[in-house]
Amino acid sequence: MSTDIPALLAEINSTRPILEQVANKWSVLILTVLCSEPSRFNAIKRRLDPITHKALTEALRRLERNGLVNRRVIASSPVAVEYSITPLGRSLQDPFVALVSWARQYGVAIEQAQELYDARRATEEEV
Repeated sequence: MSTDIPALLAEINSTRPILEQVANKWSVLILTVLCSEPSRFNAIKRRLDPITHKALTEALRRLERNGLVNRRVIASSPVAVEYSITPLGRSLQDPFVALVSWARQYGVAIEQAQELYDARRATEEEV
């Protein structure tokens, strides 16, 4: 990684629109679910409880638009829709696994930092 701060900021700014599309919490979780197997809408919703119907619909549409997810209508009664990950979406699997591993490893440290911060802020507000 570059130590040239202006170059690094320019790189971050140029990638921000893409990162905003793929790195929000629901996208990461949806792609993680679909990495294991294609799934129907309600199966994804159950795995990601408490995601709302609206939030899941919007996230799946965004992922499909960005070429990360395929949508397939299954002619049945009632009609079903199955989602699967594309090769482009699968390319995010390793970074997501690394992110989940990091969260598992450092989650307790983050919680402790939050508790210390909250306690410090509460003390400052009393003064």
